[in-house]
Amino acid sequence: MSYTDFYGLKEQPFSNTPDNRFYFESHQHAEARVRILHAVETMKGLAVLVGDIGTGKTTLARKLLDELEQGPYEAALLVVVHSDVSADWLLRKVTQQMGIEEAARNKEEMISRLYERLLELHGKGRKPVIIVDEANMLRNREIMEEFRGLLNLEVPGSKLLTFILIGLPEMDEWLAQDAPLRQRIALRFTLHALSQPATRSYIEHRMKVAGREKPLFSDEAFEAVFRHSQGIPRLINTICDNALLEGYLVKNESIDAEMIEDVVVGLGL
Repeated sequence: MSYTDFYGLKEQPFSNTPDNRFYFESHQHAEARVRILHAVETMKGLAVLVGDIGTGKTTLARKLLDELEQGPYEAALLVVVHSDVSADWLLRKVTQQMGIEEAARNKEEMISRLYERLLELHGKGRKPVIIVDEANMLRNREIMEEFRGLLNLEVPGSKLLTFILIGLPEMDEWLAQDAPLRQRIALRFTLHALSQPATRSYIEHRMKVAGREKPLFSDEAFEAVFRHSQGIPRLINTICDNALLEGYLVKNESIDAEMIEDVVVGLGL
């Protein structure tokens, strides 16, 4: 038996792996989603979403991709996994994401093929969009210049490609390296931590998705989770997951504030 069986759950409710089934739309996440979708729908060219570590940026990125894939868009998600990347790498990734597999001999040919592909999509009424997650790792001026050049691919009245850059607040520093690019930002939104009421709703939402309708956390436990997590979803998940395991080990039928405090001490938070 595991804690999922003990508490009548179908699965673990607090995994930190992005899963659209557990997506929780707080007021600010809903606003961010609507604003970004507007930027994509109207082909603004460049939208920026920033937020501190663990505020749900990647989860929102996956939610946006899921919605865009179901509409009149040619959508792709590009995740930057390290900072040692070049402008050439970025251009090649963009062309691949737009369905251009054949290698080009040089940069000029690559851009020419990309432009032709974007014109083809535009003619079909499709709107190309690339979501770049962890974009704060794109840290050199050459990459910023490459973005600016790609944003120059347009037809009268419309950009041919929209970028959604998602990352930590430090991303603003890298964008500032290229003033003309910064001026092209059509939309910028900041994700903050959840409020105390939203933290409670977030926990209840994930428990319900995992199959538990009956209340499990006490009011004091909700307050303790918020106090120690400061409303950061990733920390909420870590605390609650450990609390469920602790509750199962001592065979508690509910999760109280004392259990939360013990878990937080054990985690070194």
